[in-house]
Amino acid sequence: MGGAGMGRGIRVRALSRGLPLEGDFEVVEGEIPRVGEGEVLVRNRWFAVFPSVRTLLGGGVPGAPFPALAAGDALFGPAVGEVVAAPEGSGLRPGGLVTHFLGWREWAVVPVDQVVPVDAELPDPAAQLSQGALAYTALTRDAGLREGETVLVTGGAGAVGTMAGQIARRLGAGRVVGSTGSAAKARRMTEELGYDAVVRRDLGDFEGQLAKAAPEGLDVVIDTVGGAQLRAAAAAARPHARIVLVGTLGGQLDPARKGTDAPVELDTFQLVVRAVTLRGFGGLTPAERRAAHTRLGTWLAAGEILFPHTRVAGLPAAPRALTELLSGDHLGAVIVEL
Repeated sequence: MGGAGMGRGIRVRALSRGLPLEGDFEVVEGEIPRVGEGEVLVRNRWFAVFPSVRTLLGGGVPGAPFPALAAGDALFGPAVGEVVAAPEGSGLRPGGLVTHFLGWREWAVVPVDQVVPVDAELPDPAAQLSQGALAYTALTRDAGLREGETVLVTGGAGAVGTMAGQIARRLGAGRVVGSTGSAAKARRMTEELGYDAVVRRDLGDFEGQLAKAAPEGLDVVIDTVGGAQLRAAAAAARPHARIVLVGTLGGQLDPARKGTDAPVELDTFQLVVRAVTLRGFGGLTPAERRAAHTRLGTWLAAGEILFPHTRVAGLPAAPRALTELLSGDHLGAVIVEL
């Protein structure tokens, strides 16, 4: 996947132990790639920097949809770009915007069946790179959030968490609790993003903080972290609670691990006794993504929710943006604007 023609783009220069370093990547120059039969030439406008790059650099995970990254490979990831050339009969026109998965480059040649035209539901095309549709679907389809319930979002200051807290509030949650690792992020979560309370892992006693933040227990958990936070959430789950596993930031951001696993010990006896549902996020169909964007677009246009993100300018800034993301420097999504 990462080896498709790309013109100017980012490649892996070396693999470091622990979290990747800015010098592990390099900008490579190249010609605008040629288009083959059944392919679309796209000039990228924005691409997302996301923590799963750490997992791919660590060797990947068997069964995951994306291959591991090795030295010399081109990076890839979610992107929004402008169609320059497309096959006849594809329904794509030059100048139209599409999403695809060959970011980290200025030009991409993508099979026509791997690009999706950008819908008009979101007021900002770059918001196609938000995790709002994922958060919305996890809360509605997978967790079945009901009005008045108490929700915990672990990693509440991340790309998923900043959207999930706001969406839970709009869907009628009675209390929304999030977790993060800094006072500054905690303040923004309560002041800007609809969280009633924030549990800070940097203060220790996560279980005790959670008990104070949600004294009656949890009905829904959107877990993006895993590890000790997931264990505490499961222990605080009320009867018939629903826990949706969305991410594994605890493993991906741990310098002592490879970013490819996130082990945790849970008391399954208590899960059984309280009939707690534990399920992994099942991905998004195109119809589910469109439905989520319709709802999110209405809220964004009305100013009822925000799309928290940091934009960095230019391809050469992307490696530093990745290291900053993995170090927890940013709130929300991180997007490179070309």
